[in-house]
Formats: sequence, C-alpha cells, structure tokens
Amino acid sequence: MRTDPDYRFNQRLSSQTWAKAHPGYWSAYRKRHPEKAERNRLLQAIRNRRRRHPLQVDRQLIAKVDASSVNQFKTVGQYWLVPVIAKVDALKVNIFEVPIR
Repeated sequence: MRTDPDYRFNQRLSSQTWAKAHPGYWSAYRKRHPEKAERNRLLQAIRNRRRRHPLQVDRQLIAKVDASSVNQFKTVGQYWLVPVIAKVDALKVNIFEVPIR
C-alpha cells in the first residue's frame, strides 16, 4: 500500500470526497474532544520538528545522570507523556498528590 501510487491517490480522493460531503465535521469533533485536539497539536509539533531536522536529535530531550533540577511547574494534574525518540503513542497520565499520614 505504501508504494502503490494508485492506492494513495484513491485514498486521498475518497477522503476529500467524504470531507466535502460532511463540512464542519472535524471542527465539531475538535470541540467535542478538546483533549484529543490538544494531543494532536503536541504530536504535530513533534512531527514538524522531525521533518525539519530528520537526523538531528534534540540534546535537551535525552536524559542524563545529572539532569535533575527543581521543577517550577505544578506537578499535580493531567499530562500527555509524548515520546520524542521512540516511535510509541503518547500516553495520557494523571498525577495525584498523596497526603502523608
């Protein structure tokens, strides 16, 4: 499928035909699912960065032994763990504060 130009053409044509028949669908979908829209924005930023610099690895994104620092952000909340080097889907996690008794 990857190397078949006819298949890609037909898939693109089918997608365009469907989009014309359902105007506003994706806009409404993003409004109904804001967490998925945000996840896609994050992943698209990574895809764009990889496309601009395909062989360059961001040195700040690789963990080092001495990389620990005091975090100046709110640690409790909901986050997307987005892999930058490995090809794995992003993982949505919730971080909760556990009171000490």
